Amino acid sequence: MDFENKVLSKELLALLYESNKTVGTAESCTSGLIASVITAIPGSSDYFKGSIVSYSDEIKINLLKVNDEVIKEKTAVCEEVAIQMVKGAIETLNVDYAVSATGFAGPGAEGGVSVGTIWIACGNKEEQTSIMLSLDEGREKNISQAVHSAMLLLLDFIKSHEPSRIGDEVVELTAE
Repeated sequence: MDFENKVLSKELLALLYESNKTVGTAESCTSGLIASVITAIPGSSDYFKGSIVSYSDEIKINLLKVNDEVIKEKTAVCEEVAIQMVKGAIETLNVDYAVSATGFAGPGAEGGVSVGTIWIACGNKEEQTSIMLSLDEGREKNISQAVHSAMLLLLDFIKSHEPSRIGDEVVELTAE
């Protein structure tokens, strides 16, 4: 794991350990690498419950409850699927927060979606957010960038929803 992801993982540990909240992942093109980054830090078992690597549409539909009509109309690489993966992971893994990634890292693509298109989403039961990456760095670099982007998105989302304790005073963190 690179240094930047290690720093992000330690920050996630501080946020989730302090708040007593849990997280899980639903991954397709990243094949469990987001989960690997999260669990590389000692103490992650206190807040990380698990991951569903949903490489096939069948697993997205059956385990994560992604709507098969959305996949048929738009492919599995779209914002709606990424968000449905988050919601499905929250329900299936019984976690407070989840992050997902779905995309074509390379070399192949389908349905008019370009290689390097990756949708990342995260959220809780009430709210989700997403970003689309358009990468053209080759499979390995595309996946690496997607993992890093997923960690950043997840951290920003949690920071905007969880208080941070400084001394005895509770300070609400807000996105600016």
